[in-house]
Amino acid sequence: MTDIDEVTQLVLRERQGRDRGWWDQMRACYWPDSTVTVSWYRGDGPGFVDGSEAMSGRGDLSVHRLSPPVVQIVADRAFVEVPAAIEVRTEIDGVSADLVSYTRIVYRAGRREGRWGILSLDCVYERDTAQPAVPGTRLAIPPEELAPYRPPYAILARQLARRGYDVNTDLLGDDQPERTAAFYAETLRWLRG
Repeated sequence: MTDIDEVTQLVLRERQGRDRGWWDQMRACYWPDSTVTVSWYRGDGPGFVDGSEAMSGRGDLSVHRLSPPVVQIVADRAFVEVPAAIEVRTEIDGVSADLVSYTRIVYRAGRREGRWGILSLDCVYERDTAQPAVPGTRLAIPPEELAPYRPPYAILARQLARRGYDVNTDLLGDDQPERTAAFYAETLRWLRG
């Protein structure tokens, strides 16, 4: 396999492990000193796997619908962006609902001793939606309950908070284009050494 193939398979295996509950597969994708920043977690990669397993054990499941990854490699560093729709079947105020968070998952990967591993995972949040899972059912979220959260992930954040998760309110998002542009610029500087 080429380096691009290996890195592509690395990030796809990581997401497959997350969605299928294959925690050892997911864990093997992260370097021990990796970092992860998402809506409900900020810390190291192995801790993210443990938190994902605990989340699954609570019945809080999601599926990540992925678009093709775009991979850039310079020597032993890789930058990968994967557009994704994070789909969650949940209950919102007593109504069965389908919540979808649209994001770009940004990975940094590094090759050490001949093997690629994830160094960081960050999400750039675009927007989210929620619809009743049963047609004809009414789903209403009072706008004032979304007001404490930023628009790219307001519905997701409200739902996670109601499920008892500590939601990060300072995430990357398309509502802050300058900050997001700075994140990409810094990532590309890192890539090029």
